[in-house]
Amino acid sequence: MPAARSDATDAPGSGEETPLKRAIGPKLLILFVIGDILGTGIYATTGQVAGKVGGALWLPFVIGFVVAILTAASYVELVGKYPQAAGAALYTQKAFGVPFVTFIVAFMVMCSGLSSASAAARAFSGDYLAEFTDALPPTFVAILFILALAALNLRGVSESVKTNVVLTLVEL
Repeated sequence: MPAARSDATDAPGSGEETPLKRAIGPKLLILFVIGDILGTGIYATTGQVAGKVGGALWLPFVIGFVVAILTAASYVELVGKYPQAAGAALYTQKAFGVPFVTFIVAFMVMCSGLSSASAAARAFSGDYLAEFTDALPPTFVAILFILALAALNLRGVSESVKTNVVLTLVEL
């Protein structure tokens, strides 16, 4: 188990705090959320968006960036108020107190993470890599990409978030 993690609690209802190292500060969290929202979709969809909106290509991306900033600011505020692991599920449970709503939010967050990682892997392996070489099958490259992301996440929260921040800064 990685040593660097955000604050968390033991089993729900145990009331005991686990002394885990806080790995993500407010600045890293803001950049992480922005990177999470912008993702690689900005590269995979630019041509399609340009075909639909023409000269106003910048407008959908500015709107998306504003949403990302507001979401990041909300997360920073909520993390300060509830310094526990669980993210959106914890905040939903605190806000509504309805376990089913909490489950739906947690499930949707998980689904969005899986689908965005899959889409990024497919865009990289199918569209971008094909411009340089046809030697590797896109599905094989996509699987390698997902395995590399999994290995990075297994190293720990700190390494994963810092890599995400570097990639976000490259995007901006």
